[in-house]
Amino acid sequence: MDAPDVIDTLVGVEPGSRLDRIRAERPQARENAQASYAALFMPAEPGGMALAERFAVAAFVAGLHEQPAAYAHYTAGLEQHGNAAITAAVAEAIAAGRTRGPYGAYPPGPLSAEDRAGPTFAAPPATRDALGGRLAAALDHAHLLVFRPRDARPDALQALLDAGWTTTEVVTLSQLVAFLSFQVRVIAGLSVLAADAGEPR
Repeated sequence: MDAPDVIDTLVGVEPGSRLDRIRAERPQARENAQASYAALFMPAEPGGMALAERFAVAAFVAGLHEQPAAYAHYTAGLEQHGNAAITAAVAEAIAAGRTRGPYGAYPPGPLSAEDRAGPTFAAPPATRDALGGRLAAALDHAHLLVFRPRDARPDALQALLDAGWTTTEVVTLSQLVAFLSFQVRVIAGLSVLAADAGEPR
């Protein structure tokens, strides 16, 4: 049996509802989003990026975006595949990393007018100890991609390699952060539509 559509589940989309009909108007987008979720969080072979790492990064990104349904979902996955210490450390990292972006600098040119200085995130020392160097580096990088994507340069990738990530795992990590950023925006948009309609989702 296919897994329930995760976006529908997180938003509370009821079969036959207005939101269900809206999503049905773009069946390929709906199917692709669910397929991406399955590939990232239900892979036949997780490879070098363990499921606990995937759910930890996802919970962190959802928490940074302040999306409670997604955060609860990925935290539940982390609790299933990880341990209580990691779950608590991710929550601590979210609290330390919350801010408002985007920040960073474009290469010199017309877009430089939009440059904006902002904080550089590194998980607090005690949190890093609980996470371990490899996962702490992943959360640092995820924070960069969420709030300072303009600054995602080779030295940022080198920090992941230095922490033990392979190039293939770095690609998976980047895909995961991009998917979460997309997913939470879809959830937010559908929730607004539901609230505006004032009818069951």
